[in-house]
Amino acid sequence: MRFLHTSDWHLGRSLHGVDLLDHQAAYLDHLVGLARDERVDAVVVAGDVYDRAIPPVEAVTLLSETLARLTEHTAVVLTSGNHDSATRLGFGAPLMRERVRLRTRVAELDSPVLLGDVAVYGLPYLDPDAVRAELGGDEPLARSHEAVMTAAMGRVRADAARRGVRSVVAAHAFVVGGEASESERDIRVGGVDHVPAGVFAGTDYVALGHLHGPQGLTGPAGTVLRYSGSPLAYSFSEQHHAKSTVVVELGAKGVTTRLEPAPVPRRLADVTGDLEALLGATGEPHVDHWVRVTVTDPDRPADLFARVRARFPHALVVQHRPPVAEAAARAAHVSAAADPVEVSAQFVRHVTGRAPSAEELAVLRRAYEDVAAAERSA
Repeated sequence: MRFLHTSDWHLGRSLHGVDLLDHQAAYLDHLVGLARDERVDAVVVAGDVYDRAIPPVEAVTLLSETLARLTEHTAVVLTSGNHDSATRLGFGAPLMRERVRLRTRVAELDSPVLLGDVAVYGLPYLDPDAVRAELGGDEPLARSHEAVMTAAMGRVRADAARRGVRSVVAAHAFVVGGEASESERDIRVGGVDHVPAGVFAGTDYVALGHLHGPQGLTGPAGTVLRYSGSPLAYSFSEQHHAKSTVVVELGAKGVTTRLEPAPVPRRLADVTGDLEALLGATGEPHVDHWVRVTVTDPDRPADLFARVRARFPHALVVQHRPPVAEAAARAAHVSAAADPVEVSAQFVRHVTGRAPSAEELAVLRRAYEDVAAAERSA
């Protein structure tokens, strides 16, 4: 069996205000061509198809057209991620029984898509607070990603053993050993976001989604775990990623993979220096890139933004950071991947001069998780 593994399309996302839908469409064109040329048995999409629970109309249209084009060549197994609304993404799933298989419901996670002698299990994103009662049966599971994924994989292994087939699992999770970037949304519950790789034991291949950098992980013997990564860079922390799609072959002697490079619409780069240097030779290699420009002159140059944009028409970020003494206090860097509770704790420490107590941290975490839960239910 040969299939393509991809994830984290984030259709409808922008990059510092730049609409990426045309670039996302270019990747999906590439994916359709790859599915055709490789004659694959399936395309497996491991979550975060959309960037938000209520995606823009243009993103929905792009997904609809892409699925129609893919099904001319192969089957598609698609799961929901933490950015998606599982209910909205899974609309019409009972009607799509031939070439498109949507896996967005917990009740269906051990109902595989059978492709020859291989069973493909699509696990929707398993939010512990949302699914631990359903997966726990008579007694709710512990409030952790590890607990709910362990229960889900127990069901998968039991079904695969009953069928006597090889298995592929598509899962959207942060697995221990994975390297994060700044553009993944925080998924901590109870302060923990990781799942041990060992919970996937017994599976031939685990098609992971959530982390945006393509990477393989060390897993149990006989199990290959890999993140396909996102097809586009969604933050400057991803500027050195080699974006790709995974071509997976399940043969008689095991699993082999190779990476097919994704099209690069425009490279990202950091450009730092005094303004005169950036307007000269230092900036020359990056005039066609999406750039984050950091100007280091001691005093802010006049007309800074206009002069930088004239030199770098695709500048996304322009900032002035004069040299400071090493001992000078610097603001903490905050990204989308930072723990919101830790960021709040840093603010408390900054304002009051002391770290929050354990009781105060508990209040901050409860408040954050209540807001996150309300957002998920939108």
